[in-house]
Amino acid sequence: MEPIPCVHCFDLFYPSPKHKNQTHCMKPACRRARKTAWKRVKMKTDPDFKDNQRICNKKWAANQPGYWKDYRLAHPEKAERNRMLQALRNRKRRCATAVIAKVDTSKPCKYNLVGRYWLVPLIAKVDALKVNIVEIPGSYP
Repeated sequence: MEPIPCVHCFDLFYPSPKHKNQTHCMKPACRRARKTAWKRVKMKTDPDFKDNQRICNKKWAANQPGYWKDYRLAHPEKAERNRMLQALRNRKRRCATAVIAKVDTSKPCKYNLVGRYWLVPLIAKVDALKVNIVEIPGSYP
């Protein structure tokens, strides 16, 4: 069996013959990265696993009452960074709820707009649409 590169550290390693799809070497940092990637996918795809993790985290926090307060006192630079990032998240959330553009509304127009057009959004993140506008006769039910 020939060596393959580790997807985390890019060092060459010999994969285990027992694990045919091995992608990470056995270094502790690479094993931790593999577990983290697995857990991220598992949290997105398995709602039971996500609920169990949330419950375990709440139990742990209840058993460690002063942990986060002590952590913030011991690491003021990380606490300040978190405050700054939270302010950005709050600002982003406020802007997301404000109405910027309504995709599904239109105003009546006096002009004859029959023809072929590209609808290209300027603010909202929507793909451009090619539309054909035709006139509907007045006798249409």
